[in-house]
Amino acid sequence: MDSDMVAAQINSDVNHSPAQSNGVSDQIPLKSFIIGVAGGTASGKTTVCNMIISQLHDQRVVLVNQDAFYRSLSKEQLQKVHEYNFDHPDAFDTELLLSCMETLRHGRAVSIPNYDFKSHKSIEPPRMVNPSDVIILEGILVLHDSRVRDLMNMKIFVDTDSDVRLARRIQRDTVERGRNVENVLDQYAKFVKPSFEEFILPSKKHADVIIPRGADNDVAIDLIVQHIRTKLGQHDLCKIYPNVFVIYSTFQVVEHGLGHLPFTEKQIITPTGSVYSGVVFCKRLCGVSVIRSGESMENALRACCKGIKIGKILIHKEVKNDQQLQLIYEKLPSDIASRHVLLLDPVLATGNSAVKVISVLLSKGVAESNIIFLNLIAAPQGIHAVCTKFPRLKIVTSEIDMSVNSDMHVIPGMGEFGDRYFGTGDNR
Repeated sequence: MDSDMVAAQINSDVNHSPAQSNGVSDQIPLKSFIIGVAGGTASGKTTVCNMIISQLHDQRVVLVNQDAFYRSLSKEQLQKVHEYNFDHPDAFDTELLLSCMETLRHGRAVSIPNYDFKSHKSIEPPRMVNPSDVIILEGILVLHDSRVRDLMNMKIFVDTDSDVRLARRIQRDTVERGRNVENVLDQYAKFVKPSFEEFILPSKKHADVIIPRGADNDVAIDLIVQHIRTKLGQHDLCKIYPNVFVIYSTFQVVEHGLGHLPFTEKQIITPTGSVYSGVVFCKRLCGVSVIRSGESMENALRACCKGIKIGKILIHKEVKNDQQLQLIYEKLPSDIASRHVLLLDPVLATGNSAVKVISVLLSKGVAESNIIFLNLIAAPQGIHAVCTKFPRLKIVTSEIDMSVNSDMHVIPGMGEFGDRYFGTGDNR
């Protein structure tokens, strides 16, 4: 495919980690969806942001510029301003940026500095920014610091030819900032270009989405907006149901599910005689797989918990009627009522089968709050069905897709998971 036809390279979706304490998640559902937009000087970042904002017209969106967090220059620095590197990470007050973004992220208004490029100082009054559904953080180095990246739900890098960026910078700095061409070129050669190669360009590897040709790439902008809308749908479900946890590409579903179990602290003596402080999960634990697709997750569970007991449940449903369900087989630990249960089923579609399986567990005396439902892909319909009926269990999934189709398959989804995993079915 020709490079001009490549709209965007979407590598992963989001990057934030849930905190855990005593097995109960302390994660506060994010009040805002944060998008980081980075790229070289004059690459078209602000234009890209404005195009995204215009297409997200039905969402509350606010734009925060990293430039607002430039450090005010001292008298000594002002006297040698032409020797000051404005493209170096140290030129920004990153601690203040982090504080402001954390405040916005949790739904509170914040004062953003008002930086003046002619005096090189923050001036009064500051800009008051209210919390919004979507916050876009734009700047040359917003993907450089891992602490800033960790705040983001989506990371974008605007990739524009260096000659185009230089031409734009000359025009911008001479017209808007009152500088002469010679000064702009000298600064570019001494600071801008080396800093781009040392700090900005390497941060491109952290981007989820790369936009070739910047704001000229209308196809990329459309794809990004569509992607954001999908993620906002997932985000809203997590706000509605505090017992739904969407994990991301850096986590394993089973491992993350274990993080929601109660544990106690324990100190052990290592073979070298050192004392190590760790944790011990509850001993009363078992897995239950929904035959047959749920069996695909058993090895992952055994890898994390060697020797764990695993029960089985088989539910039969009519092909054309997802609500006609029948319990065909169940083999569960005799003491399952006293255990925490990791329920394994990779796809949550309409939720009807899940509701049936969970009802079986409850009939065996399992406490609803002791069930952690692990799956890979979920549909909003399934989440609504399960969480409405069982608000005290936890759902841990890695992706919430758009919907289910007339065949009761998650879309876009992956079809019949069992057939794909075990190599059966007509499309093997």
